[in-house]
Amino acid sequence: MKKPFLNLIFFILFLNSLIIEAQNIQIIPQPNTIIYGKKSFIINENTKIVSSNDAKLIEQDLANYIRNEFNLSLKTAKQGFAKKNFITFKIDENLQNEAYELTVEDDKITVCAKNKAGWFYGKQTLIQLLSYNSHYSKYENQIKVKSIKIKDAPRFKWRAFMLDEARYFKGKEQVKLLLDEMAFLKMNTFHWHLVDDQGWRIEIKKYPKLTEIGSKRKSTQIGPLQWESPIQSAEPHEGFYTQEDIKEIVAYAQARNITIVPEIEMPGHSTAAIASYSWLGTSKKEIEVPIKFGVGKDVYDVTNPRVTQFLKDVLDEVMTLFPSKVIHIGGDEVKYNHWKNSSSVQQYMKEKKLKTPADLQVYFTNSISNYLQSKGRRMMGWNEIMGHNLHEYQDENDTKTSQKLAKESIVHFWKGDVELATTAAKNGYEIVNSLHSSTYLDYRYKNLPLSKAYAFNPIPKDLDIKYHNKVIGLGCQMWGEWIPTNGEMHYKVFPRIAAYAEIGWTDLENKDFSAFKISLKNLQDRWASKGIFYAPNEFVEKK
Repeated sequence: MKKPFLNLIFFILFLNSLIIEAQNIQIIPQPNTIIYGKKSFIINENTKIVSSNDAKLIEQDLANYIRNEFNLSLKTAKQGFAKKNFITFKIDENLQNEAYELTVEDDKITVCAKNKAGWFYGKQTLIQLLSYNSHYSKYENQIKVKSIKIKDAPRFKWRAFMLDEARYFKGKEQVKLLLDEMAFLKMNTFHWHLVDDQGWRIEIKKYPKLTEIGSKRKSTQIGPLQWESPIQSAEPHEGFYTQEDIKEIVAYAQARNITIVPEIEMPGHSTAAIASYSWLGTSKKEIEVPIKFGVGKDVYDVTNPRVTQFLKDVLDEVMTLFPSKVIHIGGDEVKYNHWKNSSSVQQYMKEKKLKTPADLQVYFTNSISNYLQSKGRRMMGWNEIMGHNLHEYQDENDTKTSQKLAKESIVHFWKGDVELATTAAKNGYEIVNSLHSSTYLDYRYKNLPLSKAYAFNPIPKDLDIKYHNKVIGLGCQMWGEWIPTNGEMHYKVFPRIAAYAEIGWTDLENKDFSAFKISLKNLQDRWASKGIFYAPNEFVEKK
């Protein structure tokens, strides 16, 4: 009886050793397939990076990282000249977009991918492998990394972080810092909320008053009561990005495999624009950029051809700056009383046989969708663009619509019964799921602790599997009303952004919150070294 018992003990110990080894691989987001080897690869001053024109920038970035982090200057070698002790990037046409295979053998490291995106993500994994999962000997001036094979691909193609700068302008350096951290976490979409009631942050050359007037406000609502606060800062706030700034930031993002999706709000959240040009509004009254947060004082008069031409002109300049195939038009929180109180709007609705304000909004939204399509682009908007009744301040009859949203539209789900999202998917619309209770970074940690953020699944629980491919990903949103400083923004974003990165990348069955928290310590050290003031552990799980 002793021998079978001993065999069982050895087998249990063997399994336990594999578990321990797996836990030692600390990478965020967690790779989807990991196969462990028994040997090791040594990176030293004789290690070469095999040069490829297609991967040149990625190779340079890796070489710079190894030099800065480990004080090792690796030389390059041409294809075929290095026989061992080298790092190489190769093309594998059989891999899907953004996928990669990283293999560490005893004589070389190979990163295979179909395209530059895959190479970029393979390089990011290699960096975490070297930084957090290898042994560096300063005395021997070498890095020892265990043999491993990682086969990896993202769960979702849309992995987004949104920054709202309409409320508080942050500037280029903070945006670049966020883009760097997104790239490190394999997030690929920077959703940039550039205009809203409280500020217009992008230069439009045809309409200079948008930034001369719309980018400035006299004061700002502050105080612990937040939305109900009567306290004002009594200090002006202003700022905007020139078109040259935008080009610089777009190029910076592209180098990190990040697409910037601009959001230009319409027809609501338009007070800053109307304050710049009063004829844009439904009331035609002169107003100022609001100094209080919340939904603004007026909305665009979308029945006026001059107004719709303005919006097309703005979109033309936006599309010149942003190569993104998707343009976000907002579409949320439109207070219909402005249209209901306008005789000219009511006359237009009768002429077009539009019975409700929601009919008018969908009709207008489809016209913008058609315009964007004519330019080779695609429209995205918050789920009110479907005519959803999400707000108690709206009359239920006003939100009934017989209009059908253009099928090419991407619906950005943020509020309402989850059945609204499943219905949209069943009707053929692509969905980005940003359910506010699980993804809004302006929420306090007691309402959205790290564990709740990590547990979010973009695919609704009861959605039929045949519609799962309609959910193309998720976004996490840093709304800016109550984040006047960079430090407050950092505190809200970090560490929760890492949880959303893993949701977007890692298959459901490979996620593990306990392992994630262990790996998170490495990111916290990284953030601290970069001057990012992340929320400490005792707060992120505070109930």
